[in-house]
Amino acid sequence: MTSAPVTETAPTEAITVHKVGGRVGAVIEGVRLGGDLDADTLAAVRAAILEHKVVFFRDQSHLDADSHEAFGRLLGTPVAHPTVPSVDGRYAFGIDNDHGGRANQWHTDVTFVPAYPAFSILRAEVIPPYGGNTLWSNTAAVYASLPEPLRVLADSLRGVHTNDYDYAAARPEARPAALEQHRKVFTSTKFQTEHPVVRVHPETGERTLVLGNFVQKLAGFRAADSRALIDLLQSNVERPENTVRWQWRAGDVAIWDNRATQHYGVDDSDDHERTLRRVTIDGDVPVGVDGRRSVLLSPESVPEPSHGIASGASTDGDVAEAA
Repeated sequence: MTSAPVTETAPTEAITVHKVGGRVGAVIEGVRLGGDLDADTLAAVRAAILEHKVVFFRDQSHLDADSHEAFGRLLGTPVAHPTVPSVDGRYAFGIDNDHGGRANQWHTDVTFVPAYPAFSILRAEVIPPYGGNTLWSNTAAVYASLPEPLRVLADSLRGVHTNDYDYAAARPEARPAALEQHRKVFTSTKFQTEHPVVRVHPETGERTLVLGNFVQKLAGFRAADSRALIDLLQSNVERPENTVRWQWRAGDVAIWDNRATQHYGVDDSDDHERTLRRVTIDGDVPVGVDGRRSVLLSPESVPEPSHGIASGASTDGDVAEAA
């Protein structure tokens, strides 16, 4: 995957990076995001994402759909969601709470396909007067904090991820519009992919957990044992010490390393409008500690989207290094 060329001019402002959580999250100041970002600034932003897993920018209201996408191209190749149509006919994924877009479950984006996104870039357009925060967890820090016997076990596990799960059971409070979207749109193509539970990050070399709400079962385990092990590992992801919480303002942008995080959108803003736009950057096929790669179980291939390349269809092992 090749990224778009960047200009060679020197940065015009000093960049500052301030941690907002002990294990995850930082605010970056002194950067005006866009497709014209210079090479040095881009390198600093990318390094901060890899180190802090999620970074936040205030006051980026100048961004629109085109400049949001143009900036994304500096990080890699944008991809559309494999089942949900974009809001602009290109790559912008709409997160609108009036259309069922309430992601109040811990998840990593699109892990039901093999090469799920490397980065996600989320831009806030309309923010409610209260609530609607988002939480992120650093799954590299989670893995490192596990007791050694549990790490050894996790290294050997393989998980089956799917978008075809019991949405009504997972979200009994969901509105009819959300249930309808899940049935007709989100699962219009039903995917199953087997991932290592622990992947080796292709850029940092860290070991990160691949879990979240798309995990259906662990390969080779009875259902009850599978669920018990998933819940045990996932409970560590959700520990407050491993998370950061962001209170949105209109014009904010969050960028996260989707290979090393999970996130959760808090659904506590009642009926107030909450509108965000996400551009995702194509990822690479995960490789486990034992060298085994993720495998698409069904369908036979990731369908071609109406625009761009098939999300998560990459099969070359050096996608992230070339981003």
